Parts: sequence; structure tokens; C-alpha cells
Amino acid sequence: MNEENNNYEKQEDENNLIAQRREKLSSIRMKREAFPNAFKKESKAVELVSAYSGKEKIELEELTVQAKVAGRIIRMRGPFVVISDEGTQIQLYMNRKSYSEAMAEELKSLDLGDIIGVKGQVFKTNQDELTVRVEEFELLTKSLRPLPDKYKGLTDMEMRYRRRYVDLIVNEESRSVFKIRSRIIRFIRHYFEELGFMEVETPMMQVIPGGATARPFITHHNALDQDMYLRVAPELYLKRLVVGGFEKVFELNRNFRNEGLSTRHNPEFTMLEFYQAYARYDDLMDLTEDLFRSIAKTVIGSTSISYQGAEYDFSQPFRRLTVHNAIESYCGLQAVDLVSKVAAIAAANKLDVSIDESWSLGKIVMEIFEQKVEAQLDQPTFIMEYPIEVSPLARRKEGQPEVTDRFELIIGGRELANGFSELNDPEDQAERFLEQAAQKSSGDNEAMHYDNDYITALEYGLPPTAGEGIGIDRLVMLFTNTPSIKDVLLFPHMRPQQNSD
Repeated sequence: MNEENNNYEKQEDENNLIAQRREKLSSIRMKREAFPNAFKKESKAVELVSAYSGKEKIELEELTVQAKVAGRIIRMRGPFVVISDEGTQIQLYMNRKSYSEAMAEELKSLDLGDIIGVKGQVFKTNQDELTVRVEEFELLTKSLRPLPDKYKGLTDMEMRYRRRYVDLIVNEESRSVFKIRSRIIRFIRHYFEELGFMEVETPMMQVIPGGATARPFITHHNALDQDMYLRVAPELYLKRLVVGGFEKVFELNRNFRNEGLSTRHNPEFTMLEFYQAYARYDDLMDLTEDLFRSIAKTVIGSTSISYQGAEYDFSQPFRRLTVHNAIESYCGLQAVDLVSKVAAIAAANKLDVSIDESWSLGKIVMEIFEQKVEAQLDQPTFIMEYPIEVSPLARRKEGQPEVTDRFELIIGGRELANGFSELNDPEDQAERFLEQAAQKSSGDNEAMHYDNDYITALEYGLPPTAGEGIGIDRLVMLFTNTPSIKDVLLFPHMRPQQNSD
């Protein structure tokens, strides 16, 4: 009951503050344009801090540096005001005694959160604080809603996700995460361009969704009067480009999968996919190791990083295990326990793994792996040789046709990358599409459609090729030490609010 009263009182206080600010805005409107648009910012706070914070007080006075800067008010204490300009704070000295009557009156209308533009001389206070002595100022944007408490910030995690714009104003940690995300994506582009890959764009609305086993979102094209799908993966279009002669291609873009929300899943997410002709899946494992090592070294500044209490040293080679090796090692099974369906069912029951006995051997094996092994793979590990039943686009392993030349990279118990030597046999691919179509007809919403045009493309000839997808959101989670995918998405999808404020 006390908590309800506190929340009610807090809401009442906020409503009163909003009402007061609206009154101020109304008064401003009567005098002038309330949201002026002519102020030109000539200086950035970060540049002023970098250039002059090391100067002595007397030296700075002799330089008579004039600055014209703008930002959001985040602190007010007497004549001293602190603004934030793109995350960098700088102090202002605003002495109303030195202003005209009109400016002094304008000063009274300022509140925390307002955006102002100022002009004045840069100096240092007796406390050695870099400051702008404001000679002229202009209220550019009136903030009608108060900012969160300056010491507590925006602590409600759900509200941080729903009102990311407020989170970015008050939480330096959030701004830092998205700055790192931007640098990682920029580095990835540069990395692949240096290796001779060409960046391309493929359709995000598709007549046939393909490239992954996932449930798609469905939309409708009115002019064509046909249903279309938001893509679940760009894979089949990228491989069409390899058929066309672009031997190294990559794409950084959004995928959409109609699945649940969790700390690891968002229905709209960013993927890197790349394809290289005349390469094998083990070549891409080597490339992936180097990519992660390079991101750590260049963007983070060290090949050793911490994630949720664990330490990862990317300067060391990543471990490589087959699916069967991993199950045998972590579950105490023998190779004989996984070679037949009867034996695999017995092993699953012994391990208390939930399965459907009508499933194929490969699917049962993968269920054992996913329920009992994957979460235990903390250090960077490539898991190889996935069963063919769960790898409809991957090349069969020579000498072992029941598995494929496929790998997944798992770090911290989470899949971050999936790659394989591509299946370029059109007849084999057609048979697998038929199997997927049969599964879809039996009620599997995640099974693939039969893509006749892709088979036609393969019949023109896809060279030996390897391809891979890396989840950018999970990658950023790893390198920013954040526990939830919502922490690395500027505007994550959220369940509807029960009560609207």
C-alpha cells in the first residue's frame, strides 16, 4: 500500500511540474517564437574540453577564446549551469546581474532538460572548472517533462527500453553501448572490404521466405494482390549473386522471425551474412576467429574481454568439436549411443531430454545437444558436423553423408555464428526442399518452402562456396558486457503496456 501511495505521489508531483512548465511555455509563446530555429552551433563541448581543459587559468584568459555552444541543461546551481552536448558536459556561468532585463527574465524560465544555445568566453573558475561565461543565450527547446533523478537516473529497466530517448539523455552507459555498436559495424564493413568482399543489398520482402528454418511474418502487396513475407534470412539471394559471378559478397541488414521475446531473441534483428566462392567451411572458421580477435583488439582495445563474470581471451585458438564429440564429452555417452535411433532415444530418456520419438535420428541428437550441452560451452567453441536433417542448405560431409560440413560458434552458451560449405548440387537441394515442404504440410511452421527459382539458379552452376551468418546483436552483447538483447537495440520490441500513463 505504501508503494502505491509513493507512486501516486510521484505521479502527482510530475503532473504539477509538467503543468508549471506548460505555463512557462505559454508565457514564452506570447512574447516570441517558442521554438526558434536560427541558432548556429559553432563549437562542440568535446572539442572545447579537449583543447582547453589542460590550460592554466591565466593562460586561458589571455587567449580570450569565444565559443558558441548548445546542449541540454542537466544541472543548475545558482549562476552555474551544466549542459550536455552529445554526451560531453560543459559548465556555463550565467550571471543575471550582467544581463538585460529581458534576458534576466528569460533566465527565470529555464528548467532542467531545456535545450539552450549560448555564446561567451571560455575561462576557468577558481576550482579549475572549464566554463563558458555566457554573454548571450537563447532557449531553443522547452522541455515539458522533468528528467529522472540525476543520481538514480532511469532505473526502471522496462521504462529504459520503452523510452530509450530518456535513457540516452541520462545514462552514459547506454550511450556508450550504442557508440561501441556503431564502431563494431563500421569495423566489420571495413574488414570485409579489405578482404575483397562487396557489400550488397537483397530483398527484405520476398514471395518465398528462405535461407533459414524459421516462422516468417506475412504481409500483403495490394497492387500485386499477393501475400509476401519479411525475410528470415538473405542467404538464397546472396548465393544467387555468387552464381552470377560475384565471388565474395556480404550484407549487413535486418531479418525478421515471428518468434517469442527473450533476453536472446527479438523478432527484428541485425545479421551479417557473407559468402565466398572456392572456400570451405573450415576457411570461414579461421576467418571468424580472426574477425572476433580483430574486433576485440581494434574496437575494445584488448584481445581479452569480460562478459558477465567470464573472461575470454580471443588471442587463443578457438576449440573445435563435432556435435557427437561434444555430447559424448559433456553427457558421458559413448559413440555407440548416437549411431542409431533406438540408441539415441534411450540416451535421451536416460538424460531426461524431452523428445518426440517420431523424430529422425539427427533431430534427436540435436535435441540432446541443445538441452544438455550448448549452455555449458562457455569458452569460444566451434561445433561441427551437424546432422543433415537440421541442415537443409549445407553440403554433405564426404564419407559421412548423414552429417554436413557445417559449424556454429558458441560463446557463453550462446550461438553467435552459423556457417557451412554450401550445397551446390541442384538435385540434392531439390530433394531437401521437398522434405522441408512435406514437414511444412505436416504442421511445421518453421520448415522451408520449396524455392523453384533457387533450384533454377543452382542448375546454372554455383561454384564451391562457403557462407556464414553472424548475429550482430549478440555480438554487440558480448563486446559490451550486456546481459539482454534489449540492451543493445535502440528500440526493442516490447509487450503492450497494461496501463498507459
